Amino acid sequence: MSNFRNSDIDRLSHAFKALSNPHRLSIFLRLASCCGGVACDTDQAMRECVGTVGKNLNLSPSTISHHIKELHHAGLIRLKRRGQTVECWVDPETLDSLAEFFQPPVHV
Repeated sequence: MSNFRNSDIDRLSHAFKALSNPHRLSIFLRLASCCGGVACDTDQAMRECVGTVGKNLNLSPSTISHHIKELHHAGLIRLKRRGQTVECWVDPETLDSLAEFFQPPVHV
């Protein structure tokens, strides 16, 4: 973790705080796994993912919307309005940043 600057630590702290809620973590994991962890057609992934974001969480649409807003404010997901719907997806850079954080430090 010594390779991280203070701004990185602040950003990651905000992200982890958002992910500490079980419902937000479930939503984030669902969005992160839409493409099976590989590069894919983002538009297609969004359409598939947004329709199932709240599925099986037993939450009202307004509560799901709140959790999506919190994930967005934490920089964990991106949003794009298309007509009356809002599409969301996990930014690949976010996944890279989280993966880098959890890599053990290399000792020389």
